[in-house]
Amino acid sequence: MHHLELRGNIPRKKFIILTVIGTIAMLVIWHLVTIIFKMSPGIFPSPIKVLMAFPELHFDDALVRNAVYSVKLNLLGISLAFLTALPLGFFIGLIPEARGLLERQISVFRYLPLTILIGVFISWFGFSDMMKVSFLAFGIFVYLLPTIIQRVFDVQDVYVQTAKTCGAVNWQIVRTVFFPDVISKTFDDVRILAPISWTYIIIAEMINNTGGMGALAYIAGRQSRADKAFAILLTIIIIAVVLDQIFLYVDKTLFRHKYATKGGK
Repeated sequence: MHHLELRGNIPRKKFIILTVIGTIAMLVIWHLVTIIFKMSPGIFPSPIKVLMAFPELHFDDALVRNAVYSVKLNLLGISLAFLTALPLGFFIGLIPEARGLLERQISVFRYLPLTILIGVFISWFGFSDMMKVSFLAFGIFVYLLPTIIQRVFDVQDVYVQTAKTCGAVNWQIVRTVFFPDVISKTFDDVRILAPISWTYIIIAEMINNTGGMGALAYIAGRQSRADKAFAILLTIIIIAVVLDQIFLYVDKTLFRHKYATKGGK
C-alpha cells in the first residue's frame, strides 16, 4: 500500500497537472449544476455563458483598462501600507516601552468593520483616487502592523547575542540582524494579505463610478447581468493569481535562502 506522506512535496510538473485537472473538474461540476437544477442565466449562469460575456465586457465596457486601473490602485495601496507599517512596526517591536504602550491598542483595530470607515475617508479625500488608495492601505495596515511587530519580537535572540559578541552596536544589530530577518518574513505576510486588498478596493470603486473592476461589477449588478458579474469575478481571480505568482517570483529572487531546502512546487 502506498504510503501517504503528510505535508509532503510533489514535483512541479505533477502539481501543474493536478491544478489543471482540478480546474477542469470544477468547471464541469459548475456546468452540470446549472443543467441539473435548471438554473436561470440571470441568477447562476453556466461557465459557457460567462465566457460569452467576455467579448462584450472587452469591447463595450473596457475590461482591460478597468482591470489595469484596479491593479494600479491595488499595488499603490499595498505599497503605502507596507511603507507605513514597516518603520512603525520596527519602532514598536524594538522598544519595549513602545510595545507596552501601543501594541494592545493597535491590535484592537483589527476588529473594526473597516467598510464603515469608508465614509470617513470620503470626508477626508473626497471621491478621488487618493481616497481609494488610502482606504485600501488602511485596510491592509491594520493587519500588517501587528504582524511586523510580532516578526520583530520573534527574531531569535541567539543571532542578536552573536552580533553583540562581535561588537555590534544597536543600529548595526537592527541593520544586520533584525532588518533582513523581518523583511524576508514580512514579504510572505504581504503576499498573504494582498488578496484581501481586492475586497477593499472593489468596495471603494463601487462608491463612485470612476472606473475599475468594482465599478464594472456594480453596473453589471444593476443591469441584472449575472454572466457579466461572474466574468468580472473570474477576471479578478485570474489577476489575483497572476499577482500572487509575481510576488512569489520576487520573493524567491530576493530571499533565496528561504527556498534553499524546499522542493516540489
